[in-house]
Amino acid sequence: MSQTAPSAPTASATTPSPRFAFVDMARGIALLAMFVYHFAYDLSFFGLIETDVVAEPGWRLFARCIAGSFLVIVGFSLVLATRKGLNRGAYLKRLAMVAGAAALVSLGTWFAIPGNFIFFGILHHIALASVLALPFLRLPIAAVALSAALAFALPSLIAHPRLDEPWLAWLGFSHAPLQTADFVPVFPWFGCVLTGIVLARLLLPRLAGTRLAAWRPRMLPARIAAWGGRHSLLVYLVHQPVFIAALTLMMQLHPPPPPAERAFRAECQRSCGSDVPEQLCRAVCACTIDKLKREQLWQKALDDLLTPEDGARLSEFAQACLRVR
Repeated sequence: MSQTAPSAPTASATTPSPRFAFVDMARGIALLAMFVYHFAYDLSFFGLIETDVVAEPGWRLFARCIAGSFLVIVGFSLVLATRKGLNRGAYLKRLAMVAGAAALVSLGTWFAIPGNFIFFGILHHIALASVLALPFLRLPIAAVALSAALAFALPSLIAHPRLDEPWLAWLGFSHAPLQTADFVPVFPWFGCVLTGIVLARLLLPRLAGTRLAAWRPRMLPARIAAWGGRHSLLVYLVHQPVFIAALTLMMQLHPPPPPAERAFRAECQRSCGSDVPEQLCRAVCACTIDKLKREQLWQKALDDLLTPEDGARLSEFAQACLRVR
């Protein structure tokens, strides 16, 4: 989103406003947080970690905070981009890029994860919100703030069986369960975009001549983050294929244990009790599994076919593994 905040947008303005590096930096930090979440999501999806990232409340809250931060920045950037009027060419070009990227995400996930494909994710929301937000750039700040509050509240105020239809899910009023890897419906998330507009219109008039307005990143990590923020669409489209390719290569070189073995390890670790340090418990369980494999008892253990004599040997293996730690 080119950064340039409103008075009333017009079609005649062509002179760009100076770029504020702190906005690029904020977007870059949001990207870094997104990398953390998506990498954890991929580890969970491939079964490389025990945590179910999608279902775990802490991770879910983290993902929502990331999405909200991006959308607040979208609203802020819309104000910046129209500060000297709406440059229709630049606006439409950017809108086409975001909408095209959203379509690409839908198409790619349709083939890669058809049961979980993204039909209205963050890019779809940004594309639509970039259009819906235009009238709010001209409204009084108080009206925009009230509209933001209403957008946040609407999903809890509106309910109707017809709104549970799959083709209306993108509005955000459906209570039907959805299968999708990313879902950012219009409501309540449009409230974040409107919040960004309010923040920009309150803060920008006070920024002129301040150190924040003139700030530029100097250290290399900050410059890299700001660069990512300036090219956020490209970075967004590229990062997941890179993560997935890297994890796929890693799994080819070092195949993870099959699900049955992971379940056995998890059960073994649960049996250690709270008085045994977690790291020690994991080491003992791994050692015990290795001994079972060497003694040709592993498959019997997985199939729960150990005889009493085999069970005694299993206990001996665990004790021996514990003694050597």
